[in-house]
Amino acid sequence: EKGMKELVSDLNVCSKRGLSERFDSTIGCNTVLMPFGGVKQRTPIQAMVHKIPMLEGECSTVSMMSYGFNPYILEQSPYHGAYLAIVESVAKLIATGASYDRIYLSLQEYFEKLGDNDKSWGKAFSAVLGAFRAQMELGIGAIGGKDSMSGTFEDIHVPPTLISFAVTTDELCKVVSPEFKGRGHEVVWLRPELGEDGLPKAESLIKNFKLVRTLVDNGLVAACYTPGFGGPAEAVFKMAIGNNIGFEFDEGISMREMFGYAYGSFIIETSKDIDLTADMKLLGKTVSRESIGSKKGRVRLLALNALYEGKLEPVYSCNIKTSDESIPEMIYRTRSDAAPSKTVEKPKFLIPVFPGTNCEYDTARAVEKAGGEAEIFIVNNLTADHLKRSVKEFAAALSKANVLFIPGGFSGADEPDGSGKFITSFLRNEAISAELMKRLTERDGLVAGICNGFQALIKLGLLPYGEIGVQEENSPTITFNKIGRHQSKLVRTKVCSTRSPWLKKASVGQILTVPISHGEGRFVASSNDIDTMLENGQILTQYVDFEGNPTMDIQFNPNGSSMAIEG
Repeated sequence: EKGMKELVSDLNVCSKRGLSERFDSTIGCNTVLMPFGGVKQRTPIQAMVHKIPMLEGECSTVSMMSYGFNPYILEQSPYHGAYLAIVESVAKLIATGASYDRIYLSLQEYFEKLGDNDKSWGKAFSAVLGAFRAQMELGIGAIGGKDSMSGTFEDIHVPPTLISFAVTTDELCKVVSPEFKGRGHEVVWLRPELGEDGLPKAESLIKNFKLVRTLVDNGLVAACYTPGFGGPAEAVFKMAIGNNIGFEFDEGISMREMFGYAYGSFIIETSKDIDLTADMKLLGKTVSRESIGSKKGRVRLLALNALYEGKLEPVYSCNIKTSDESIPEMIYRTRSDAAPSKTVEKPKFLIPVFPGTNCEYDTARAVEKAGGEAEIFIVNNLTADHLKRSVKEFAAALSKANVLFIPGGFSGADEPDGSGKFITSFLRNEAISAELMKRLTERDGLVAGICNGFQALIKLGLLPYGEIGVQEENSPTITFNKIGRHQSKLVRTKVCSTRSPWLKKASVGQILTVPISHGEGRFVASSNDIDTMLENGQILTQYVDFEGNPTMDIQFNPNGSSMAIEG
């Protein structure tokens, strides 16, 4: 128990979720593995995996990237540290399902100022030799990299640093995520042979790399993780917390094995029992009890996770205190019978692109996949004349469109003091606003907005009032997340109303998992405005927890929106 608690609290092991969620993980709609896996979104991935982007069609090819680096080993022996950095980066790709045959490297080196100091030169030289040996023995080349020899400030020096980045491409169907998938599964530990120098033997590594891929090809791998800084104990803990699946170490596993370095090895949750090879041993089994146990004791996952996420909470918060008040469901069951006066085979969607917009291609692909025709219109603000021309051309394009769809992004860099202001100003232009209202009131038109686009519709007054107006001090608005930073993750939303044509095929009570990525996503409105929107069926979705209840809990309501209103 003491060892596990100290391990998960170590800066090299503890959760970095509060930092990671500041970065958009879903832009481009090609993310295969979210940064944190499992229903709890807690198991950190070991490799970045994305589908190759395409403007048309679907692609089953994925890019994969990982890294390897242990500064403590490099400090003791740059040779061993560099060798193991490469082994670790490659093993992370293998654990994610990649084939060994197509992996390449890029190396990042950083050393103290060398000058005429023999020992300083020796550190850099031995690290390069270790990396060279790993490349030669594994048959994997570094095709790029960067080095720096200026890691010295007065008498302070960086430790010898060689970070290995491994990259490859593979097929989507081969990707394996690291979180435990089920209870009662055997978990095996595949280890390479070690040489007299303490490094894993290359022939053993290659054999195991290929064996893992064979197991993946045969559908025998439910989850896989290669141990890093914290050894098998860290790996098992991180595999467990994604779905809160407990683990029991086999009696034959010693404490030294549990917590020691094990680079180049693999911890594999099997979907079926497999025959153990000479390099394999049973590490343990997943269990229904939400704890990690061994012959030395047992500790609850809940307690470990509190330490794991609490370490950096003061610096990169992710679990701020929120209201525990009970939030009512905003259910409106009358379904809209609105229909266009005439139908068209391919509705035309006008998608404006403002400075900072970053979702236009994603939006256009979704539109065309649903059977619409997408026109991407770039708003040119290079000069005043360019902007005037854009206004005129946009108004003309809007007159021919069936739908105005405003995509998301960071319009105008979300300045001054908040996002969506440039979009709002553009759409308030007399010619554009007149055409927009005509489209809505006379021509069966539709309008939608995502992220910046949604904010613009709120600031225009189109939401919730249905017409362009001047925002007052107490008007509904979108403002900064309560956590005080950007949030990027998956959330659960419950459909509360299907009055909007956009939800014609949805059902009240249906729960959807949707990606969010915003720094300003908190919907704020007065109680009177919320009551009016509820009466009109304008509250479409609410953030809900695992039981389907609306909540203010930061884990489910990422921005602190009033009454858990999402849309």
